[in-house]
Amino acid sequence: MSDARDASTRSIAAYKALLRRALDNRPSGTRLKLAAALGTNRSFISQITNPGYPIPIPAQHLDVIFEVCHLAPAERAEFLKAYQTAHPGRTQAQGKPAQGRSLTLTLPDLGDVRRNQAMDKAILDFVASLVHYTRALDRKAKGEEEPVPDEPGESQVRS
Repeated sequence: MSDARDASTRSIAAYKALLRRALDNRPSGTRLKLAAALGTNRSFISQITNPGYPIPIPAQHLDVIFEVCHLAPAERAEFLKAYQTAHPGRTQAQGKPAQGRSLTLTLPDLGDVRRNQAMDKAILDFVASLVHYTRALDRKAKGEEEPVPDEPGESQVRS
């Protein structure tokens, strides 16, 4: 039984390493955009990109990950192959477009990199809060329980 668990952990680590490598080759801020797009916090993004954590990436997040991270077709194919090895049958729903939309904002240059980053972070935090609030309203309307937050009192997106 332990050998099967070790093999599963290695398989998960393999696709997480591919995702981490892809993210390392993307512009600064991609991880924040991913957290906002998924409506999650920074610690979740750290977990799904760290091969040392055996927590699998939920299949419903794959399309958003591919879109936000702009994975090239070869990167996507390699990732999906590794994901399928780790989780046979979980990627059946992939291939449909991600459920999301983009909005482009033009912001003033505040003349300082740190101030510009702070403004970007504040906007991403606000958007993540709106997504979280909207999803909570949807769950409440459906009569579902509210999930317990990972880190009480923390913003949903961190830099």
